[in-house]
Amino acid sequence: MALGDRDTASGPFVVTLVVDLPITKLDALDVIAFVSDGIVENARTAHPRVPLAPSAWAEVQIPRFADPPPLAVDVCSDASPGVAREHALRLSDALERVGWTVRAPSDDEI
Repeated sequence: MALGDRDTASGPFVVTLVVDLPITKLDALDVIAFVSDGIVENARTAHPRVPLAPSAWAEVQIPRFADPPPLAVDVCSDASPGVAREHALRLSDALERVGWTVRAPSDDEI
């Protein structure tokens, strides 16, 4: 699969948060940027993301073909699994403070 066609997280270390909300990818990225006091990078491209730290960022994967939620928030890191996990926990807490319900993916969603 070419990078331009990717539908998976772009980092080597990824922690996935699952959100059961009927929300668009763009709106989800805006909320993630808001709660992390950041910006959406590459907003008008096929691969937008929100930087969370110098070596961590969040991406949103949405269901295909108008499937209902959940959507996946992939917290990626190019540093280590621990960095991805740390920022996933911070992001999860921040999203829950604005009313989102965030859960770990079930086995069939991984």
